[in-house]
Amino acid sequence: MNQPVLAVVAAACVIAAAIWGRSARYRQRLMQRVEKESGDTDLKALLLSDFRKDLHTTILYALLAVSFATWSAVEGSAAISVLVVVPVVISIVFGRNFVREARLEHARSQLERRAQEVLVQDDLAPKRWAERLAPEDLPDFAGFEVGRVYQAGSGLMAGDFYDVFKIAPTRIAAVIGDVTGHGIDPAITAFQAKYLLRVFLRQYRDPAQALEELNTQMSSIGRDEEFISMCVIVFDTDAGTLRYASAGHPPAWLWHEREVQPLRATGPLLMLAPGVPYQSREIALNDNDLLLVYTDGLAEARNGEQLFGEERIAATLRRDPGVPADVLCKSLLEAAVDFANGPITDDVAILAIRRT
Repeated sequence: MNQPVLAVVAAACVIAAAIWGRSARYRQRLMQRVEKESGDTDLKALLLSDFRKDLHTTILYALLAVSFATWSAVEGSAAISVLVVVPVVISIVFGRNFVREARLEHARSQLERRAQEVLVQDDLAPKRWAERLAPEDLPDFAGFEVGRVYQAGSGLMAGDFYDVFKIAPTRIAAVIGDVTGHGIDPAITAFQAKYLLRVFLRQYRDPAQALEELNTQMSSIGRDEEFISMCVIVFDTDAGTLRYASAGHPPAWLWHEREVQPLRATGPLLMLAPGVPYQSREIALNDNDLLLVYTDGLAEARNGEQLFGEERIAATLRRDPGVPADVLCKSLLEAAVDFANGPITDDVAILAIRRT
């Protein structure tokens, strides 16, 4: 080569182009991720500007490298190389910082994305638990009309649940329950109780026996601070009967023979003491009879020192027993919300079932 100095400058330009190219690559990856995952147009514009600057600098040094490599092969002056040496030296000296900053920006973006995913999961978790414990969609059952409503309280996780499912060709079970407390532990307990009871109701024809077995199993968990109130109803379409058992649950109300009658507890709360007996009771069921069950968040809606109360619930059913089951549930919740002088902080679950 005729101009060794120009050859050295050409090599330095190659190094500078490589440094800026790596920085541009990181910024491009970050820009592509943000385009897919974020709707922040200002952030996208800033990232695009940074990428273009790095890309422009990369191309500039690449062209200079080619120019000086060509120039060094022919006769020419090396004086102009002095003008290029300054930015080349800056790029080489501070190039490590440029790349580190681009990497840091890329890593920070990934950290923010993961943090956002965690926040989204935290927001979705209570809703997903509620969907498992108190689903909006229930199967259709021939000969029955089912209404339900659920409203989460102020806690992060739900402890109220309900279930309606077939346990035999002619037998349908309806369950509603409430675990004391708020948070993840009561929600897990509610989940366990709900699905264990499904097993026991298929093993035992009598709901009281199923409650006794459930109490034995749940008491063995050893959570002394948790208790479960629960009401279990089994409809027998062949016999035309309703058989129920209640573990310390607020009274259910049954519209039967033109009267509203309470179905009160037939045993203590679950997990209060292992081995306690539960009783069941059977009632003949007529067409258009309607059963209403709920969790205590409804009756305990508060206006000062006054509670919404069980009698208001019964009066609502007594006033219009022919109302559709879904409408009855929603009307009760709306009435409790209107009655309360503040937000209802406890979970509320309501289930209404009419024999058609």
